[in-house]
Amino acid sequence: MHLYQYFILIKVWGAAREEIDFNFFLSVVNFYLCVFIYINNTRDMLKDHTFRNAKFIIIDWSLGQMPVIDYLERNARIYGDEVALVELNPEQQESGRITWKEYELIQPTEKQAYRREITWKVFDEKANRLANMLISRGIKKGNKIGILMMNCLEWLPIYFGILKTGAVAVPLNFRYTSDEILYCADLADLDILFFGPEFIGRIETIEDKLALNRVLISVGETCPTFAENYRELVADYSSEAPDVVVTDEDEGAIYFSSGTTGFPKAILHKHKSLMHAASVEQKHHSTGKNDCFLCIPPLYHTGAKMHWMGSLLSASRAVLLRGTKPQYILDAVSKEHCTIVWLLVPWAQDILDALDRGEIKLSDYNLDQWRLMHIGAQPVPKSLIKRWLTYFPKHQYDTNYGLSESIGPGCVHLGVENIDKVGAIGIPGYGWECKIIDENGSPVAKGETGELCVKGTGVMVCYYKNPEATNEVLKDGWLLTGDVAKEDEDGFIFLVDRKKDVIVSGGENLYPVEIEDFLMKNDKIKDVAVIGLPDKRLGEIEGAIIEVKQGETLTEDEVNEFCLQLPRYKRPREIIFAPVLRNATGKIEKPKLRGLYGQEHLVDFENQD
Repeated sequence: MHLYQYFILIKVWGAAREEIDFNFFLSVVNFYLCVFIYINNTRDMLKDHTFRNAKFIIIDWSLGQMPVIDYLERNARIYGDEVALVELNPEQQESGRITWKEYELIQPTEKQAYRREITWKVFDEKANRLANMLISRGIKKGNKIGILMMNCLEWLPIYFGILKTGAVAVPLNFRYTSDEILYCADLADLDILFFGPEFIGRIETIEDKLALNRVLISVGETCPTFAENYRELVADYSSEAPDVVVTDEDEGAIYFSSGTTGFPKAILHKHKSLMHAASVEQKHHSTGKNDCFLCIPPLYHTGAKMHWMGSLLSASRAVLLRGTKPQYILDAVSKEHCTIVWLLVPWAQDILDALDRGEIKLSDYNLDQWRLMHIGAQPVPKSLIKRWLTYFPKHQYDTNYGLSESIGPGCVHLGVENIDKVGAIGIPGYGWECKIIDENGSPVAKGETGELCVKGTGVMVCYYKNPEATNEVLKDGWLLTGDVAKEDEDGFIFLVDRKKDVIVSGGENLYPVEIEDFLMKNDKIKDVAVIGLPDKRLGEIEGAIIEVKQGETLTEDEVNEFCLQLPRYKRPREIIFAPVLRNATGKIEKPKLRGLYGQEHLVDFENQD
């Protein structure tokens, strides 16, 4: 046996040690033996297509050894007939018309309940058809392609189809206003925008500007006259993978994260960031071939998609649930045999409250296979997990901390073995480093507070077209998170406060400046400050401190009616009529206001029992 053969077998054994099933291990060994027989017989370099067949098999235990698109091709080839994705819409849309401004974080939009599924082979074929269509229209590396869609079976094949061309995938928040859609499309230099039927109205109002130098493609049953039809476009294209070499160093995706000014920033990541996130998720939660992941949060969010990437690496099934009611979640877990569920704090709280009230009973569901519940996107109260374990004593539990700038989950995580440390966000994740620094950039002592910084392969390249903002948060490979934290004697990190003016409500980032600017349009308002107030279910809620002009009167009902122009998730939930405190330079004194009306260190408060 030649030296290189030993090397390959060592790599294969390393893969096998990462809990890849034995049959797959044998298939890998057999494949490489065949390949090297071919090499020895021909003494020629393998042709490009042979290299392509080989690379999807190699699974290196080091990070970033192959792009995520190659795992999709591997799964299609080895597990082609197995179900990859299931889409569940468990409820009917309300009979009354729901405008997009009233949308929840997860919003059923179909008129009937349904269940859909696709296999790994179909998943890959759909991605290939899209990729080949895009390439035929001149799309290549460096082009930017947007996705504005609700969670559905088409979402991930479109995302992977974009990646297969070497272009940059740009998911958009489905609760963006028309102006925000246009702003993000221009900021990211979108060449093409895929959008679902729920967005026709919003896009129609900006179509004349949005369609300038870019193609609009409608994904759904109906196609407006100003767009091209997705199904018709891809129908006749090849289902074979395009001949495009994509590397870990290629640009892969742009995600948006609003800044404290309320204007979104475009966060650029390379393919190695996506691969890193997939590896982190698989490592943290030991996702295996027999697992089934229940995904509820929106796929435009880095957290949801990157948690699903663990399923991609393990070639296991995932379920996209379009609904958040407790009975829908438990029913999906029961009927789809889900083993891993990612929840946000409000959804976990709702399940517990429904159980406490007797509205649902665990005995009505088959939940024995459910092994792991994890929570991300916001601090998790200790009391919630204590209550959870009274109903689900055998559950593993994990919490994940991450930012779009660090590609979602796991730059810090608690770890399933550290449930006694609930309240902490955890320790550095797989392949990540962390430190806490003072205002001078020097590390602080354990127990002292400072700004949390993270470093790893998943750190963004930059804020696209914004070098000033990039330089503010990237220092020698370290990402400054804007979160104030401390580390205990055991090395566990606890969030204490936020440096950035941001409210995290139910896992959704809200930016007070945006709400303040809107309220100041009211002629009766002299000044306004929006702060986060503690809330048991959502973590925190938006509180608006309003100073009314002299001689004017304003009621809470009037303010609420005025705010109907905002999407529901941005509307203040508490109205306080009081003077707005500002310092000598005119800056709102948010810490003092939080001390008066809320909690001085809100995040620290949320982590208390």
